Amino acid sequence: MKSITINGSKRESVGKKATKALRNAGQVPCVLYGGDAPLHFAAEEIAFKSLVYTPDVHTVEIKLEGGEVFNAVLQDIQFHPVTDAILHIDFYQIFEDKEITMEIPVHTTGVARGVKNGGVLRFNLRRMRVKGLPGNLPDFIEADITPLRIGNKLYVTALKSDNFKIMHPDNTVVCQVRTSRNVIADTDDEEETAEDEVPATEVNETE
Repeated sequence: MKSITINGSKRESVGKKATKALRNAGQVPCVLYGGDAPLHFAAEEIAFKSLVYTPDVHTVEIKLEGGEVFNAVLQDIQFHPVTDAILHIDFYQIFEDKEITMEIPVHTTGVARGVKNGGVLRFNLRRMRVKGLPGNLPDFIEADITPLRIGNKLYVTALKSDNFKIMHPDNTVVCQVRTSRNVIADTDDEEETAEDEVPATEVNETE
């Protein structure tokens, strides 16, 4: 998984007045959890652009004045209700030998045969909660939708997760192909049908 570096400085005061002064100076107050005690620090708001305003997920290398470095993941973020400015961010410290839980985006590959015949692909789950060692977590989870016909659903059991665990029930639907007004007949000869068969645990017809 890709990593982003955030350069910051420890916060000496964590009161409301000090926090307001930080924000007025273009700084974002942050807290790092997961260590011996919560660590309060601040960094420039622009430093979080590549971390927050992206559909991708990253680990974070937090570098503080004095040479301290911590590896972490984004845990929670608060935005201003009107301006959408970042008000506060919580991080959680990670260690290479300890499993963590994260939400990873789903990327599709191929073109569903049902879509080719006029159906519409609908996502039920664009991000998936997974658990594993930090070094084993992927940038995204790949979902091959090529075999999906109109009415088919793709379940989490169809996705590869060799080095991490998917934290969703097996009957969770990732995406499906629904019918539309533009549907045309989806018929194939026996040879093509045999090639496109997939296990029933992965792609099932809608009842």
